[in-house]
Amino acid sequence: MQKSVKIIITSLLSAITLQAGFMDMVNQGVKNFANPQNKISLSSTSDNETSLGLKEALKLGVKEAVSTLGKEGGFLNNPAFKIPLPKNLQKAETILRKAGAGKYADDLIVAINRAAEKAVPETADIFMDTISNISFQDAQAILSGGETAATEYFKKNTKDKLIKRIAPIVKESMKENSVATYYKTFNEYYSKYAKNFVNNSQIGSLAKNFGLSEYLPGNEDSDLESYITNKTIDSLFKMISQKEKLIRENPAFRTTDILKKVFGK
Repeated sequence: MQKSVKIIITSLLSAITLQAGFMDMVNQGVKNFANPQNKISLSSTSDNETSLGLKEALKLGVKEAVSTLGKEGGFLNNPAFKIPLPKNLQKAETILRKAGAGKYADDLIVAINRAAEKAVPETADIFMDTISNISFQDAQAILSGGETAATEYFKKNTKDKLIKRIAPIVKESMKENSVATYYKTFNEYYSKYAKNFVNNSQIGSLAKNFGLSEYLPGNEDSDLESYITNKTIDSLFKMISQKEKLIRENPAFRTTDILKKVFGK
């Protein structure tokens, strides 16, 4: 009798063990199903490794963006990031160049880009502080998100701080690079000379097509300051997103063991 009881108990325990094993397989299958191939698997990576890997990747992106854009020519000599004149000034720029006075537009463009280059290095601290404060939950969401999920996180959590930090620097840099002076010269030349070209029958149609018949240049330094500030920040995000995509997609850019482990899943 006792032997029979032992057999029954043993059979029950075996059944329970098998069922538990089966349920583990089911649960793992559910996790795998919920984790598409284009997402990063975190199942074999510790919480600490996940956070460290993401933060290291973000730091690499920030350092490259700041060092590349924050040097002389970082904007001006890079066609993908060179800041053009604001749209309202581009209309006048067209006429100035037709009138042979493109130098005034060129001087202003150089000054604008120099101002942006000067402001970029001051953004590093904000980015690094944001990176250090990323929680594990945020790290998980970023890692399993889209190809620019980290950049979108930066936009959400740093843009207001960046504007606050950069705006005064841009303003000061505008003074150092004589942006206001070039802007004033640009406007004065247009007002004094280019209007004659607008009224000239040979290019009057061109001016009309560009909506220049009502163009009255002003001295909107504050608008130009805001324009440079936003263009600077947008360029930083653009370059960081490029680095993020490379790390996610190309193993060659995972230059450390932790990056290989976290992004290699």
